[in-house]
Amino acid sequence: MRIIIIGAGVVGVTSAYYLQRAGCQVTVLEHHPAPAQETSFANAGQISPGYAAPWAAPGVPLKAMKWLMQTHGPLRVRPKGDAFQWEWMAKMLANCTEAAYQRNKNRMVPLAEYSRDQLKLLRAETSIQYEGRSLGTLQIFRKAGQLENGRRDADLLSKMGVANELLDTDGIVKVEPALSHIADQLVGALRLPNDETGDCQLFTQQLAKLAEQTGVVFRYGVDVLGLPHKNGEVTAVHISGETLHADAVVVAAGCASRQLGQLLGLELPVYPVKGYSITVPLDHPDAAPRSTVMDETYKIALTRFDNRLRVGGMAEVAGYDKVIDPKRVATLKMVARDLFPRAGDLNQATPWTGLRPMTPDGTPIIGATPIRNLWLNTGHGTLGWTMACGSAKVLADLICGSTPEISTAALNMSRYQ
Repeated sequence: MRIIIIGAGVVGVTSAYYLQRAGCQVTVLEHHPAPAQETSFANAGQISPGYAAPWAAPGVPLKAMKWLMQTHGPLRVRPKGDAFQWEWMAKMLANCTEAAYQRNKNRMVPLAEYSRDQLKLLRAETSIQYEGRSLGTLQIFRKAGQLENGRRDADLLSKMGVANELLDTDGIVKVEPALSHIADQLVGALRLPNDETGDCQLFTQQLAKLAEQTGVVFRYGVDVLGLPHKNGEVTAVHISGETLHADAVVVAAGCASRQLGQLLGLELPVYPVKGYSITVPLDHPDAAPRSTVMDETYKIALTRFDNRLRVGGMAEVAGYDKVIDPKRVATLKMVARDLFPRAGDLNQATPWTGLRPMTPDGTPIIGATPIRNLWLNTGHGTLGWTMACGSAKVLADLICGSTPEISTAALNMSRYQ
C-alpha cells in the first residue's frame, strides 16, 4: 500500500516508521528543510503518561480569569477576530465539567501509557539515542488547594492502574535533592515514577534516519497545494510542479492540519496554542533536576537533558502568532531561578516559541475520516511527544486492517461530528 504522510514532526515521523514496518510504501512531505522544526523542535521534553490530562477541567474557567490578571500567569488570550477561535474556546469551556474531565482523561491516559510502552519496545529494537531518562515526573504544589487536586488526580490514576505517589517535603527532597533549598515553601508533590524524558527533536531526527534506511522517502521543502477528491476519495496530492498519487493520505501536520482538512471540506477542531521554552546550558549538574519537575503554580516544566535544562510551558490563545514575548521568557527564567538557581547561567538561555495543535477536549484525533482514504493523526496538544509512538502504532494497525491493541473508539473525529 502506498501512503503519503503530510508532516515530519514527531507524530508524522513515527507514523512513517510504523507504517513502513507494517509493509507500506511511505513518502513523507514536509514544508521545512528537516524534520522536527515546529512543535517538536524545543518542547518541554516530557514523556508523561501519568500527566496526560485535558486542560479543560473543573475550576479552570475561574482560574483562567485570575491567570489573565497575573504578570506570571500561565494563560493569555488575544482575540483574533475570527469565529473559529471563539468556537474552539466555547467547546473547551463545555468540557470543563467533572464528567467531561474524567471521560477525556480516561481516553488520554491509556493511549499515553500504551505509547510509552511502544517507545520502550522501539528503543530496545533500534538502540535509538535521544538523551532519554526514565526517572519519572515530580509535580510540585505550593498551595493546599493544589495538593487537594493532586489527591483527586492520584485517586483517578490509581483506578486506571497508573503508578503514583503523594510526597511530603522530605519525600520531595529525596527524589529531587536540588529542591532542598525551597522545600519549606512546598506543601507536597505528586510523583509519577514511570514517566520518562528526552529530547524530542533529537529523537525525531534519529528516527527519520532509521526510517529512511528502511525505505521511507522524505521530501523536504515542499508545500501541499491541493488535495483533489472525487467520489469520497482523495485522488492526488498536488505539490509545486508535481502531482503525487497514493492509496491513502495521512494528515499529521500539527497546527496546519485544519487548513489541509478544509481543502476537503473537513472542519478539524485543532487550534494553535502557543507555548514557550528556554534551553539553559548546565554549569552545575548537581544543582539541576534529575528528571522533570512540574511547577503546578506556573504550569511550567523543567526537564533535565544530558548537559542542558529545558524549561517550558505557558499557553497563549493567539492564533498563528509566533513572535517571542520577552515577558513570557522572563517568567520561565523566574521559575528556573526560583527552583534551580545554581543549575546554569540564565543569561545563556536560548528562547523558543512554538504552536501546539490542541483539540477542545485534549484528546488527539486519530483514525479514519468521511474521506475513505484520508486518515488523521493530529491534535495532540502538549502531548505529541508523550503519545507519538502509540498513536503511530494505532494508526498503522487501522490502515493495514489489524486490530489495535487498545480501544480507539473515541479517538477519531466522529466525536466532533
